Amino acid sequence: MAIDHEGIPFPITDPERIAAKRYYDEEFYRLECERLWPHVWQMACRLEQIQNVGDWIEYTNLDKSVIVVRTKDGVKAYHNACRHRGVKLARGHGSCEVQGFTCPFHGWRWNIDGKNTFVYGRGLFSERQLEQAELDLPQCRIETWGGCAFINFDDDAPSFRETIGPVAERLEAHNLHRTRAEWCYATILPANWKLAMEAFMEGYHVMRTHPQLYQVADSLFRSMYEIKSDAAGKGPPSFGNASVREMVKAYVEYLNVIGVGMAGMAHAKDVEIARSISDVDLPEDPAVGFPMWLQMLSDEVTKQGRARGEPTPDLNVVGRTHPVNAVEYIFPHIFFLPTLSSFAAYRTRPLGPESCLFEIWSLTLFPEGQEPAPVMDPVVLPYDSPDFPPIPQQDYSNIPRQQEGLHAGGFEYMRLSGKVEGLIGNYHRVIDGFLCGAPPKKLAAASSLLGGNFDGPVLELGL
Repeated sequence: MAIDHEGIPFPITDPERIAAKRYYDEEFYRLECERLWPHVWQMACRLEQIQNVGDWIEYTNLDKSVIVVRTKDGVKAYHNACRHRGVKLARGHGSCEVQGFTCPFHGWRWNIDGKNTFVYGRGLFSERQLEQAELDLPQCRIETWGGCAFINFDDDAPSFRETIGPVAERLEAHNLHRTRAEWCYATILPANWKLAMEAFMEGYHVMRTHPQLYQVADSLFRSMYEIKSDAAGKGPPSFGNASVREMVKAYVEYLNVIGVGMAGMAHAKDVEIARSISDVDLPEDPAVGFPMWLQMLSDEVTKQGRARGEPTPDLNVVGRTHPVNAVEYIFPHIFFLPTLSSFAAYRTRPLGPESCLFEIWSLTLFPEGQEPAPVMDPVVLPYDSPDFPPIPQQDYSNIPRQQEGLHAGGFEYMRLSGKVEGLIGNYHRVIDGFLCGAPPKKLAAASSLLGGNFDGPVLELGL
């Protein structure tokens, strides 16, 4: 039975047409704040940020704040407010194995397990105010996966793994959970959080937005969006009628260009390996020679990574057993972009109907014992800063203009391709499911279909 859209403004009745007002209407945003974000799994932090017992970090979204802390019994999360008068206990990040958390107002204290250890002037309070259950910090639901901690304010929501589905095993097979962050950038975009996410739900924009990529691999993108648009994003890269040597050269240059300043998007160590084997002898038939070279590349990245002591998976094996997409989406607010040994990751959080915080990480593998210090704070830049790598610079130049354009007279809705922009319509329908109060199990099942839907079609979501 389809969900009941009654009472929901601008519902998705056609997944190829998305109402413009969903991106700036105050009432729609209010409903998201009340009915979506309190019930979804949110990436709260990277686990290396709390690698030692007592390490903690604050996660905030909208009006909620949570302390994520490493305890002797694992990672826990607490709602960030003193049980006395509600003062926020912690800001930023730190370590508190010995001293725990102390309220700066009246000095009440808690240990890292959330147990209250001190109330100043206990005799001033009635017995019911001093019951241990009244004093201890309420826990927030938390699960760890992929080198990250995820929290959910809904104690009854389906589990994280049930919600994200097969993407969990795919990325685990590629050792996402063993990566470490090299850097993190952040910016405030003058755009709705959904609009910022949607810029990374399809590669159809590359031709115009990222001309440097299209220039080095035009046949690849034409094969995906012009020649074989019904098979976009599927199978190995195609470079039209080019020879094997031309295809290899183009792919190496593509990796080099996409990795400029982005590290995990296509890591320099992998690009160098690709360049080093670009002149090997290969069968002249492109249908045979180019896939052979891709296997050679994966094999070399695996061997050289392991020789350096990095926990590199066998990329040829996991490429067959757990093939990944260029972009893997985890509803509602995080992407992982795997290429060979490394990943880029994107996360967004709403700041208002037409403002959001957008973060980018570079993730890669390091030899055990040679990991860098944890990246505790992002480098925050204006969204139009020339210090961003070229690819986000280009994306960030479009997103605010799109937000402005949605207000134009006569623009009622987006007109999407049901073949390669289906993910946009699909995740909007999941949002509507939350706003309408659809059964949690159905929402989890629908959410799990979104991973791997990059450049994909409109799906039957069961909502």
